[in-house]
Parts: sequence; structure tokens; C-alpha cells
Amino acid sequence: MKIQILGIGCPKCKRLAEAAEAAARELGLEYELEKITDIQEIMKFGVMMTPGLAVDGKVKVAGRIPDAGEMKSLLA
Repeated sequence: MKIQILGIGCPKCKRLAEAAEAAARELGLEYELEKITDIQEIMKFGVMMTPGLAVDGKVKVAGRIPDAGEMKSLLA
């Protein structure tokens, strides 16, 4: 599984990355975390508000940080 964090490195982006990693570890998933910080690349995903979360190239959340339960369901 590839987890992609879409954002320029703001505090919310960092919190989203931490939340995604924590949920993936709790679920026992094998994953690769990629941080995409280039605005042009982020826009290719169609994300206009950061932070964004994509799983295997598909955007799951944009503009907010999901709570722990929602994060697990997005990754499961």
C-alpha cells in the first residue's frame, strides 16, 4: 500500500502523516509513506486544499485531518 500525503509541509500536513502512519501500524499494514510537497504534483491529484491523503493514487481526504476511526477505515 502506498500512502501519499499531499501538502507543502505545514503543521497540519505533518499531523496527517503521523495519523496515517499510526493507523497503518495499528492495522498491521505493510505500507510506504510518500510526502508530495510540489504544488504542481498536488494539483494533478485534483486537491485544492491541503492537507490531502491519497491511498494507492486515489484521493481519500482533502482539506482536513480525519479522526483515528475514520483514518483506519480509509486505510483498511
